[in-house]
Amino acid sequence: KRAKNEIDELEKELEKQIRSYQKMVGMWLEFDASLLRVKDVHFSKKKIAGVLIPILETVDFETRPFSVFNRPKWYLDGVRTLETLAEIGIRRDFHELRIQRLDYARKKTTQKVNLFEKVQIPGYQDAILKIKRYLEDEENLSKSSQKIMRAHLEKKKEEEDSVW
Repeated sequence: KRAKNEIDELEKELEKQIRSYQKMVGMWLEFDASLLRVKDVHFSKKKIAGVLIPILETVDFETRPFSVFNRPKWYLDGVRTLETLAEIGIRRDFHELRIQRLDYARKKTTQKVNLFEKVQIPGYQDAILKIKRYLEDEENLSKSSQKIMRAHLEKKKEEEDSVW
């Protein structure tokens, strides 16, 4: 839930940034977006609930060289703005990936729990019941054979006593 809230916040921030630059749409038409390219994305991995989740550390951008004198004055700000927007978008993508992985793990865990609760545990309970019955039968047979042996010994003893 927290990850979903973070995605919502990042989307709101991205929309806010884009809206703040909407008034400069005419200028953006002059801007060459190919000047900026994502060079590298640094991330670490963290285990959450047994699932490896990527955590975004930094994003490196590569700016193609351009002449500041031949471009409008706002061009450098445009490059920085584009970097900011791209980083927010990448952060949002990382959070979405995080949610996807956690949802997948949650679904798998739910499947396993259902399997145990509905299939395997009842099967084991039946097996346990059969084992209990078997052990009770063995105990009853043992007691019966003890009674028979005792009766047989008593009968033999009586026969010996009657002979004397």
